Amino acid sequence: MRTFVYAAALAVGSTLALPAVAYDGQKCKAPGNCWEPKPGFPDKVAGSKYDPKHDPKEIAKQAESIKQMEERNKARVEHAKKTGKFEYDVSKLSAN
Repeated sequence: MRTFVYAAALAVGSTLALPAVAYDGQKCKAPGNCWEPKPGFPDKVAGSKYDPKHDPKEIAKQAESIKQMEERNKARVEHAKKTGKFEYDVSKLSAN
């Protein structure tokens, strides 16, 4: 009886799982390359109305702010190595 219950549960489980295995909803051009555009969306984004057209000046601003952040962090670490105390506010570091 126990074997019959296990066999029935296995049969029901495989019947329910079969549709999920049969189709994954993707048409892959190559293994791992499964992106497909939505209807009405272009294959290539560059040059289309969906192209974000990033401004090089804005990108340079971010690079500059990252550089300044790294300089502040370097000053904080140097101060912490000298004094043994971490100070977040960089303006207080020059006063010490």
